[in-house]
Amino acid sequence: MLFFRGLLQVWRIFVRLGSENSEVRKAWLVILLFAAGASLIAQESGTASSGQAIFKSKCVLCHGLDGRGNTALGKQLQAANLRSKEVQKLSDEKLRQIIHDGQANMPAFADQLSTEEIDHVLKYVRVLGKSAKK
Repeated sequence: MLFFRGLLQVWRIFVRLGSENSEVRKAWLVILLFAAGASLIAQESGTASSGQAIFKSKCVLCHGLDGRGNTALGKQLQAANLRSKEVQKLSDEKLRQIIHDGQANMPAFADQLSTEEIDHVLKYVRVLGKSAKK
């Protein structure tokens, strides 16, 4: 939210420059767009990092660091390979529900994770899926 307030202030300055040289306005517009893009990328990265930390503390025992489920307990419980196409094709809502309520041998995390934390884990699961395609 703080970022958007700052963005609004920069936009106001940009609008005031309307009477000045159009090249100056273009330069400010480029700076403004760059700052907005960089901030959004940083926010998304921070969410994935937070999700990774939660994943390491709550999920790694069964799913492993790489999310494939190849741990001793993961094999025993038949933990899903989070990088697989089957998991990655599930909607965000379905994955959110599975994390929240549990499924098959996976326990529910509703009493351990907030909605925001579940969303962070979900974003990290999507990052695991992207790294599987490389």
